[in-house]
Amino acid sequence: MCGIIGYLGHKEAYPIIINGLKKLEYRGYDSSGIAVFYKNGYNLYKTKGRVYELEKKISSCKKKIKGTTGIGHTRWATHGIADHINAHPHVSNSNELIIIHNGIIENYYAIKIILLKNGFTFKSQTDTEVLVNLIEYLKKENKLSLEEAVRISLNEIIGAYSIVVVEKSHPETIIIAKLGSPLSLGINNKEFFVASDPISFINYTKSVLYLKDGEMAILKKGKELDLRKIIDNHRLNPIVKKLKINLKEIEKGEYKYFMLKEIYEQPKTILDTLRGRLLIPEKIICINGVEFNKDIFIHAKCITIVACGTSWHAGLIGEYLLEELTRIPVEVEYASEFRYRNPILGKNDVIIVISQSGETADTLAALKLAKKKGAFVFGICNVVGSSIARNVDAGAYTHAGPEIGVASTKAFTAQITVLILLSLIIGKNRSTINNNRYKFLCKELGLIPEKVDYTLKIVDSIIRKISQIYYNVNNFLYLGRGINFPVALEGALKLKEISYIHAEGYPAAEMKHGPIALVDENMPVVFVAIKEGFYNKIVANIQEIKARKGKVIVIINEDDTQVNMLADHVIKIPSTPEILSPLLTVIPLQLLAYQIAYIRGENIDQPRNLAKSVTVE
Repeated sequence: MCGIIGYLGHKEAYPIIINGLKKLEYRGYDSSGIAVFYKNGYNLYKTKGRVYELEKKISSCKKKIKGTTGIGHTRWATHGIADHINAHPHVSNSNELIIIHNGIIENYYAIKIILLKNGFTFKSQTDTEVLVNLIEYLKKENKLSLEEAVRISLNEIIGAYSIVVVEKSHPETIIIAKLGSPLSLGINNKEFFVASDPISFINYTKSVLYLKDGEMAILKKGKELDLRKIIDNHRLNPIVKKLKINLKEIEKGEYKYFMLKEIYEQPKTILDTLRGRLLIPEKIICINGVEFNKDIFIHAKCITIVACGTSWHAGLIGEYLLEELTRIPVEVEYASEFRYRNPILGKNDVIIVISQSGETADTLAALKLAKKKGAFVFGICNVVGSSIARNVDAGAYTHAGPEIGVASTKAFTAQITVLILLSLIIGKNRSTINNNRYKFLCKELGLIPEKVDYTLKIVDSIIRKISQIYYNVNNFLYLGRGINFPVALEGALKLKEISYIHAEGYPAAEMKHGPIALVDENMPVVFVAIKEGFYNKIVANIQEIKARKGKVIVIINEDDTQVNMLADHVIKIPSTPEILSPLLTVIPLQLLAYQIAYIRGENIDQPRNLAKSVTVE
């Protein structure tokens, strides 16, 4: 969840660290801090709030921060409230060791009791301060080098971490390590950049090493990288890759918020996800991860989709797609529940894990559980080289590019696009979809990027007007049927995430089983009511809301006239086959959430209490 960054080289560290923290702030923004080292000392600054508060505090001190070694941290609070005391970096009792940490040390309290008995004291409520003092304790008691003290300490703890440790008296050395939480290492002519996400150092190098679980590295100024296994200190050969991120992808450009930029990027990101996979004139779909494992998908007894949050909603849409087109039974599970059950899995089962970041802790744990039980695991994620991408048996990247806004938009539609492709190719291989329908859906899928672009242009003004009317309400209800029921869930989630308005998504038929009790003249109800599918049923549901004076906002096809006369507000989108429609129906709901949050003056890219990548339980 938190963002960590470190630098060791010949440049001034402070500008690299502070600018890197700004790029990592999507990972957490409860508090932040930096430490920059000089010979036998360091400057350390911490503060509650976002990185600009840290920058202001440092500027007000009117002190030049000099040094070519530095570390920084932006926090999403786990242990202890968000304040400057619990902010990172944390310092050992002797002030000799300084640490930054992303993750959770589960057995920190037992270790803390031992340290207290040995005379240690603690200023913060964090598990991280316990870890740095454990390292110090083992180092002094056993007269160890820093790297050996770190290694032994990490073998004693239970939990997840990515850490950076520096010793005050030896600032030319940095120790880094990873288990569960992401950590990447940028390398440029014997200078090192350490970060939770390589976007924070893309200005300086595109040569990157992704640490694997159970690995640590000793970084020494002007020396070659020393990579080792934590468990037994075995030396490893580093594998350095080239980053393919374009710098413009992580800048806002003309947009005020990343979320709005990412909403408007969706025609391109869907096209990029289709590119090379859907050959439109030939009506051919090819996904290598499926093609190389064709027999596994053809003979699958069942498919289980495992995900969290918005990716779980994409998984629900995937359930409709796969069952309709492949006739394989599909279940969709929350990763956080799946991993703690004893699921019945075997070698003929297929697990599909979905994650934007590829680092979602619960999804990664579910993946490992499924593999342990012998299931075949297929991954859908957005980040090349991520933990999920490295651990699955096969998979497909979404090619959405970096998504900075905490509330996912373009990653969601890219995930749906992959699921559509996946369903079509498996259905074709299993002969559960006839050739005419297959060719028709391939053709229609190829038209989707253009239709998304058109939708963005035609709905903008009406959504602005609707938002002006309803930005100050307390509750919203979102209703849909069939494959657009998960779209209703996603629309409600987006509104909750960034505007802090309570919103619930339901299957429209379930409205009469409870939620209709909430409906009155102050309750806006959003319907997804496209003409294919359950249209007449949705019309009846709309009439039931109108009979109770509810305010109806409806997403319909451009040629619909019936619902147009019933609703208070109409948002029109182009027609497309129902099975592809979530790629269009979700667009107005993303914009509605954005515009309401914008009018309310919320920080849209960094909503309170949330972080982009959930790398802890």
